[in-house]
Amino acid sequence: MPPTLVLIRHAEALHNVNQEYNIADPELSERGRQQCVQLARHLETQFPAELDVGLILVSPMRRTVETALLSLGSFLQKGVPIQAHASWQENSDKPCDTGSPLDALAREFPQVDFSRVDPVYPDKTSPRAARYRYSRSAILARAQSALAELHDRPEKAVIVVSHSGFLRQGVTGHWYANADYRIYDFAPRASADAPIRLRQWEQTRRGGMGWSPEEAVEIGEDIPEEDVSPPPAP
Repeated sequence: MPPTLVLIRHAEALHNVNQEYNIADPELSERGRQQCVQLARHLETQFPAELDVGLILVSPMRRTVETALLSLGSFLQKGVPIQAHASWQENSDKPCDTGSPLDALAREFPQVDFSRVDPVYPDKTSPRAARYRYSRSAILARAQSALAELHDRPEKAVIVVSHSGFLRQGVTGHWYANADYRIYDFAPRASADAPIRLRQWEQTRRGGMGWSPEEAVEIGEDIPEEDVSPPPAP
């Protein structure tokens, strides 16, 4: 049986404060760190008891890694492994959405396993990094690949810390406020070649923290067919 997915958007980062998108791989803002404290308290007291989390995946960017380490202590203390995964990085190739070298990240965050990250990371523009380009086909294919990998995981529940653009446009069609989360099960597929879709838990329709809009959008909406760099999500 496929695992239940808990999808979390990172807390507020420095580029979110004044829409300074030229900050390279930004860290969390002070407000973002406080959001992590709120999220951590919520997860310790209100996270569904029936979910047996066996793995944490995180986009290999500073704001997502910091969010995971500051918010998911209750799971990390139980020994749940945390692994970085390049498929869950953000859409654009602007400085704020381009990661840091893996060796630097591994030194900065020794608690996280970076050994499985695609070695092309953080490249998003060369021919060898075509799967990470900002185009509709690349993002939808990356999302489907990431979901297919999770579908076959043995864990009962997996937490993923990612980004609003990729989660909304590529994976779920739902909006995510900073440091909010949604819970999904895999929806039944009409055929083996049908797109993988998720079915959201009713209790997170406005986000588990209650901070996110309920409105949904079509997956793939507002992503250009060609490889261009959009402004990141506010």
